[in-house]
Amino acid sequence: MNINTVSLPAILQLNIDLTDQQFFELCQKNRDLRFERNAKGDLIIMPPTGSETSDRNAELTYQLRAWSRQNKRGKSFDSSGGFRLPNGAQRSPDASWVTMERWNNLTQDERERFAPLCPDFVVELISPNDSLEKTREKMQEYKENGAKLGWLINRQQKQVEIYRPHKTVEILDFPETLSGEDILPGFILDLLPIW
Repeated sequence: MNINTVSLPAILQLNIDLTDQQFFELCQKNRDLRFERNAKGDLIIMPPTGSETSDRNAELTYQLRAWSRQNKRGKSFDSSGGFRLPNGAQRSPDASWVTMERWNNLTQDERERFAPLCPDFVVELISPNDSLEKTREKMQEYKENGAKLGWLINRQQKQVEIYRPHKTVEILDFPETLSGEDILPGFILDLLPIW
Protein backbone atom coordinates (compact mmCIF):
# COMPACT_ATOMS: atom_id res chain seq x y z
CA MET A 1 0.00 0.00 0.00
CA ASN A 2 1.33 3.43 -0.95
CA ILE A 3 1.07 5.84 2.01
CA ASN A 4 0.25 8.66 -0.43
CA THR A 5 -2.99 6.93 -1.40
CA VAL A 6 -4.21 6.37 2.15
CA SER A 7 -7.01 8.76 3.04
CA LEU A 8 -7.01 9.58 6.72
CA PRO A 9 -9.64 11.73 8.42
CA ALA A 10 -8.60 15.29 9.24
CA ILE A 11 -9.52 14.67 12.87
CA LEU A 12 -9.17 11.22 14.40
CA GLN A 13 -11.36 10.11 17.33
CA LEU A 14 -10.38 7.00 19.31
CA ASN A 15 -11.90 5.26 22.29
CA ILE A 16 -8.84 4.84 24.54
CA ASP A 17 -9.11 4.57 28.31
CA LEU A 18 -6.68 7.09 29.84
CA THR A 19 -6.52 8.63 33.28
CA ASP A 20 -6.24 12.41 33.50
CA GLN A 21 -2.55 12.00 34.34
CA GLN A 22 -1.93 9.72 31.34
CA PHE A 23 -3.75 12.14 29.06
CA PHE A 24 -1.69 15.06 30.36
CA GLU A 25 1.55 13.10 29.80
CA LEU A 26 0.46 12.12 26.28
CA CYS A 27 -0.09 15.79 25.46
CA GLN A 28 3.28 16.79 26.96
CA LYS A 29 5.18 14.12 25.00
CA ASN A 30 3.48 14.94 21.68
CA ARG A 31 3.49 18.73 21.53
CA ASP A 32 3.31 18.78 17.73
CA LEU A 33 -0.21 17.36 17.86
CA ARG A 34 -3.35 18.75 19.47
CA PHE A 35 -5.33 16.41 21.67
CA GLU A 36 -8.74 16.80 23.28
CA ARG A 37 -11.08 14.40 25.02
CA ASN A 38 -14.85 14.56 24.87
CA ALA A 39 -17.13 13.98 27.86
CA LYS A 40 -17.22 10.22 27.08
CA GLY A 41 -13.43 10.08 27.33
CA ASP A 42 -12.80 9.54 23.61
CA LEU A 43 -9.40 10.79 22.51
CA ILE A 44 -9.56 13.34 19.68
CA ILE A 45 -6.35 13.88 17.69
CA MET A 46 -6.15 17.02 15.58
CA PRO A 47 -3.33 17.89 13.20
CA PRO A 48 -1.53 21.21 13.45
CA THR A 49 -3.32 23.99 11.57
CA GLY A 50 -2.08 25.36 8.28
CA SER A 51 -0.08 28.56 8.17
CA GLU A 52 -3.05 30.77 7.20
CA THR A 53 -5.13 29.58 10.16
CA SER A 54 -2.13 29.80 12.50
CA ASP A 55 -1.56 33.43 11.46
CA ARG A 56 -5.19 34.31 12.18
CA ASN A 57 -5.12 32.43 15.51
CA ALA A 58 -2.04 34.45 16.46
CA GLU A 59 -3.86 37.70 15.62
CA LEU A 60 -6.85 36.65 17.69
CA THR A 61 -4.68 35.67 20.66
CA TYR A 62 -2.63 38.87 20.34
CA GLN A 63 -5.68 41.12 20.48
CA LEU A 64 -7.17 39.25 23.45
CA ARG A 65 -3.84 39.26 25.33
CA ALA A 66 -3.27 42.99 24.73
CA TRP A 67 -6.72 43.79 26.16
CA SER A 68 -6.25 41.38 29.09
CA ARG A 69 -2.87 42.86 30.03
CA GLN A 70 -4.33 46.36 30.10
CA ASN A 71 -7.37 45.68 32.28
CA LYS A 72 -5.88 42.93 34.51
CA ARG A 73 -9.33 41.38 35.16
CA GLY A 74 -8.31 37.89 34.11
CA LYS A 75 -5.98 35.59 32.21
CA SER A 76 -5.99 34.95 28.47
CA PHE A 77 -4.92 31.68 26.85
CA ASP A 78 -3.90 30.53 23.38
CA SER A 79 -4.88 27.35 21.55
CA SER A 80 -2.42 25.17 23.47
CA GLY A 81 -4.09 25.92 26.84
CA GLY A 82 -6.15 22.97 28.02
CA PHE A 83 -9.15 22.98 30.35
CA ARG A 84 -10.99 20.13 32.09
CA LEU A 85 -14.66 21.05 31.84
CA PRO A 86 -17.20 20.15 34.54
CA ASN A 87 -18.64 17.41 32.26
CA GLY A 88 -15.20 15.73 32.13
CA ALA A 89 -14.24 16.83 28.60
CA GLN A 90 -10.74 18.21 28.13
CA ARG A 91 -10.74 21.00 25.57
CA SER A 92 -8.35 23.57 24.12
CA PRO A 93 -10.22 26.53 22.59
CA ASP A 94 -8.36 28.59 19.98
CA ALA A 95 -8.43 31.51 22.43
CA SER A 96 -9.98 31.84 25.88
CA TRP A 97 -10.13 33.98 28.98
CA VAL A 98 -10.79 33.31 32.69
CA THR A 99 -11.59 35.91 35.36
CA MET A 100 -8.80 36.61 37.85
CA GLU A 101 -11.07 35.58 40.72
CA ARG A 102 -11.63 32.12 39.24
CA TRP A 103 -7.95 31.77 38.28
CA ASN A 104 -6.81 32.72 41.79
CA ASN A 105 -9.08 30.02 43.27
CA LEU A 106 -7.03 27.32 41.51
CA THR A 107 -4.10 25.65 43.22
CA GLN A 108 -0.65 25.90 41.67
CA ASP A 109 -0.89 22.25 40.57
CA GLU A 110 -4.25 22.92 38.87
CA ARG A 111 -2.72 25.87 37.00
CA GLU A 112 0.23 23.76 35.82
CA ARG A 113 -2.05 21.12 34.27
CA PHE A 114 -5.38 21.45 32.51
CA ALA A 115 -7.28 23.93 34.66
CA PRO A 116 -10.40 22.24 36.08
CA LEU A 117 -12.93 24.79 34.83
CA CYS A 118 -14.62 26.10 31.73
CA PRO A 119 -13.28 29.47 30.58
CA ASP A 120 -15.60 32.46 30.92
CA PHE A 121 -14.93 33.33 27.28
CA VAL A 122 -14.00 31.02 24.39
CA VAL A 123 -13.27 31.42 20.69
CA GLU A 124 -13.08 28.76 18.02
CA LEU A 125 -11.76 29.73 14.58
CA ILE A 126 -12.86 27.26 11.92
CA SER A 127 -9.92 25.90 9.91
CA PRO A 128 -10.28 24.05 6.58
CA ASN A 129 -9.97 20.68 8.40
CA ASP A 130 -12.65 21.49 11.02
CA SER A 131 -16.21 20.24 10.84
CA LEU A 132 -18.68 23.09 11.34
CA GLU A 133 -21.15 20.68 12.98
CA LYS A 134 -18.56 19.33 15.45
CA THR A 135 -17.33 22.85 16.26
CA ARG A 136 -20.90 23.96 16.93
CA GLU A 137 -21.28 20.99 19.30
CA LYS A 138 -18.10 22.09 21.07
CA MET A 139 -19.41 25.65 21.40
CA GLN A 140 -22.65 24.33 22.87
CA GLU A 141 -20.60 22.22 25.29
CA TYR A 142 -18.67 25.29 26.45
CA LYS A 143 -21.95 27.14 26.97
CA GLU A 144 -23.47 24.24 28.94
CA ASN A 145 -20.34 24.01 31.11
CA GLY A 146 -20.27 27.66 32.15
CA ALA A 147 -18.86 29.83 29.36
CA LYS A 148 -20.51 33.23 29.53
CA LEU A 149 -19.61 34.25 25.98
CA GLY A 150 -18.39 32.29 22.97
CA TRP A 151 -17.52 33.19 19.40
CA LEU A 152 -17.36 30.71 16.55
CA ILE A 153 -15.58 32.47 13.68
CA ASN A 154 -16.26 30.93 10.28
CA ARG A 155 -13.89 32.51 7.76
CA GLN A 156 -15.20 30.53 4.78
CA GLN A 157 -18.76 31.82 5.23
CA LYS A 158 -17.65 35.18 6.70
CA GLN A 159 -19.92 34.61 9.69
CA VAL A 160 -19.62 34.72 13.46
CA GLU A 161 -21.89 32.72 15.74
CA ILE A 162 -22.26 34.20 19.23
CA TYR A 163 -23.05 31.85 22.12
CA ARG A 164 -24.48 33.18 25.39
CA PRO A 165 -26.12 31.38 28.34
CA HIS A 166 -29.90 30.94 28.08
CA LYS A 167 -30.05 32.57 24.63
CA THR A 168 -30.30 31.29 21.10
CA VAL A 169 -27.19 31.54 18.97
CA GLU A 170 -26.85 34.90 17.22
CA ILE A 171 -25.33 34.83 13.72
CA LEU A 172 -23.59 37.90 12.29
CA ASP A 173 -22.68 38.18 8.60
CA PHE A 174 -19.22 39.61 7.90
CA PRO A 175 -18.87 41.86 10.97
CA GLU A 176 -15.81 44.11 11.09
CA THR A 177 -15.62 44.01 14.90
CA LEU A 178 -16.99 42.03 17.84
CA SER A 179 -17.71 43.39 21.31
CA GLY A 180 -16.71 41.54 24.46
CA GLU A 181 -19.96 42.86 25.95
CA ASP A 182 -20.10 42.89 29.76
CA ILE A 183 -17.97 39.71 30.00
CA LEU A 184 -14.89 41.42 28.51
CA PRO A 185 -15.72 45.11 29.06
CA GLY A 186 -13.98 47.34 26.57
CA PHE A 187 -12.66 44.50 24.41
CA ILE A 188 -13.33 45.03 20.71
CA LEU A 189 -11.95 42.36 18.38
CA ASP A 190 -10.91 43.76 15.00
CA LEU A 191 -11.92 41.03 12.57
CA LEU A 192 -10.44 42.57 9.42
CA PRO A 193 -6.99 40.94 9.91
CA ILE A 194 -8.74 37.63 10.66
CA TRP A 195 -11.01 37.59 7.61
